[in-house]
Amino acid sequence: MDEKPATDIAPQEPEYIETDVFAWANNLVQYKDELKIELFLINKNYILYKTQMGGGLTKQLEPLFIDEILEYILEGAEKGLSVREFEAADAEDGILQRTRLSNVDKAREVLNWVKTQEHEIEVFVEDEHDMKRIKGVMARVSHEKLGKPFYIFKVLPASNMMKGKVGWMLRNGSFVPFDADGALRIPPEPQLLILDQDIYVFNQAKLKTLFGYDAKEAYIARAKVAEIEKQFTLSFDQGASMNSLVQGKKGLIKKLQKLDPTLMNQQDLMDHAEEMGIDLMQDDSGSIIIMDEKDLTKFVNLLNDDYIESPVTGQRYEVIRKKPLKLTESDDDLLKQVL
Repeated sequence: MDEKPATDIAPQEPEYIETDVFAWANNLVQYKDELKIELFLINKNYILYKTQMGGGLTKQLEPLFIDEILEYILEGAEKGLSVREFEAADAEDGILQRTRLSNVDKAREVLNWVKTQEHEIEVFVEDEHDMKRIKGVMARVSHEKLGKPFYIFKVLPASNMMKGKVGWMLRNGSFVPFDADGALRIPPEPQLLILDQDIYVFNQAKLKTLFGYDAKEAYIARAKVAEIEKQFTLSFDQGASMNSLVQGKKGLIKKLQKLDPTLMNQQDLMDHAEEMGIDLMQDDSGSIIIMDEKDLTKFVNLLNDDYIESPVTGQRYEVIRKKPLKLTESDDDLLKQVL
């Protein structure tokens, strides 16, 4: 039975040092035929599994995981390929996108597990773990002269996997029963590369598919958080921040993207919370206390004017979806006459 991986991520990130993917690729060329490549499967709950590789497969790993990435970077460098932060740029020709590992919680979770609890990772067995629940593969690549290992990730679409007893094979002109526990095809194209604290994104869609990270949404959310922190005084537990609490919360991120924090001030928000019976506290300095995700959700809902009281029944509601009323043509004409 699958167990949830450890999610304890160090609250303090090491000082960020930018990597140079072009220097890395140039250096890797001399070792590419001597690399140690270990594969781990990742399921839909981000559980990692070790894999056992038959001797004939080891020769296929380097072409599948290394060659395409090196070709993309080295040939791209000759044509003017440049690196740009993922959150601030759209995908376009001649641009290799990059984001910090610290921005992508699920990627950090996976690496944290393999770095600190590898001894607990089980070997994948189809009868126990179900191939159809696998969503991706991670290659850990190392060499004694490279120092730290690097990691390559690929999404494994369901169409690339086949379980035993449901397929046929063509052999000597005739179809015969598929006689293996399962089969998978690993896409050859480069998708995601992690070097130290950087994720290089060769395919934007794969980052979202595998780790649920939409860089554009996250960038907008962080900008909105900065606006809110200018408008409101908030108090968080030590080591926490609004950005850390928002990470991975799709609903909150989408709501942050749409709200306008300038439409309400701090006193108005607290008055409205009291009117609605929303339990949101302030400390002695008047800062709004945000202890956890629940407090943050209440704060964002208040800021987005999501709590209303019916003037007819007096019932109070949290509005899940709002659609602003628009004046009809006749209402608009009447308003113009009045004005």
